[in-house]
Amino acid sequence: MDATSLVIQLVVGAVGGNLAGMLVNKLSLGFLGNTIVGILGGGLGGQALGLLGIKAGPTGSIDLASIVASFAGGLLLLAIIGIIRNALRRST
Repeated sequence: MDATSLVIQLVVGAVGGNLAGMLVNKLSLGFLGNTIVGILGGGLGGQALGLLGIKAGPTGSIDLASIVASFAGGLLLLAIIGIIRNALRRST
């Protein structure tokens, strides 16, 4: 994976995290929190795709599968953290 692919994965993850925060307000961590969690999720989603043996394109360039995996990673990680945060708030 080249640096351009990684940057795209992180940006797409950030967008995914912020979109998830807008769609499900109860899970939102605010703009900065959504962005940070989305970036982490996007990087993890893109890496998970590589671990599954799915190449990111013929020459290592980004493709639709990588974008979807990064977006889904951003959404998923924000959802997990948001659910945990809400559960901790209720228990106190």
